[in-house]
Amino acid sequence: MQTRNLGPFITSAIGYGAMALVDGMYGHSDDEHALTTLQHVVDAGATLIDTADAYGDGANERLVGRALAGRGAQIATKWGIVFAGGRPIQHAHAQEIRIDARPERARAALDASLQRLGVDAIDLWYLHFADPGVPIEETVGAMGELVEEGKVRHLGVCNVSAEQVLAAHQAHPLAAVQAEYSLWTRDPERELLPVTAELGIGFVPWSPLGAGFFAGPVKDTEHDFRANHPRFSRENLEANRDRYAPLRGLATELALTPAQLALAWLLHQREDIVPIPSTRTPSHLDENLAAADVTLDAATLARIDELAPAGAAAGSALL
Repeated sequence: MQTRNLGPFITSAIGYGAMALVDGMYGHSDDEHALTTLQHVVDAGATLIDTADAYGDGANERLVGRALAGRGAQIATKWGIVFAGGRPIQHAHAQEIRIDARPERARAALDASLQRLGVDAIDLWYLHFADPGVPIEETVGAMGELVEEGKVRHLGVCNVSAEQVLAAHQAHPLAAVQAEYSLWTRDPERELLPVTAELGIGFVPWSPLGAGFFAGPVKDTEHDFRANHPRFSRENLEANRDRYAPLRGLATELALTPAQLALAWLLHQREDIVPIPSTRTPSHLDENLAAADVTLDAATLARIDELAPAGAAAGSALL
């Protein structure tokens, strides 16, 4: 696997999003299958494993810790979402997200993640969402103190505005910004990508395959979080299948899977972009990681822009 730089942090060109292993996220998932999947991820060359303390209310971190003990993986995790108290910010997955990222909570949140993961330090620690009641520079400043103590190696922020990136980066240097970015969610191109490029901050797209839309035929979404995703409603899903059918055709012309084309396109946007696709199928995982070796010429990239322009998707993005 090729490597890339997220600021000073060197990692695999493609990582893995462990949220898919949360039971109910994409249908049922059992721990034994999840453990096998995570071990296959690292064996296949993806060193960056992304989780969060909110995924399964800590269960995903414990799972990642069990699976990756002694395997030399790089772990990214997040904090800030709470299930009681906190401040509501917006709706996603048909639920109200509540945030409590007060600076005085940072140490306890980190120590809990370290214990669940079974490690002495976190490679990349993100603020999951900015707390609307706390200036982001105060939260990130408290996180930076834990970097100085050696409990964290690099910091990042997720789901933020360009202005928040500037404020956070002034409080403590950021290695990465994480946000939704894919062929059907190109919003970061307006402000986030330019400001992170200017500051030398890497970019980590979550949901790089459009919540599985570019991973293969979407059949049953009634039993996972996509049942509440606007782009997967019956009407919008049909419209999106039609709108992106030419893109699938281009993938076939290039002897690629749609997922490989979607990931390769992201990798060609900047040299410091590291997508974190999710899957629970080993063969799909291998296909995804092979996208790191795909080269797209300028003509192909221009054609992709024509087939999948910003705003083409029917239905709003998740956040």
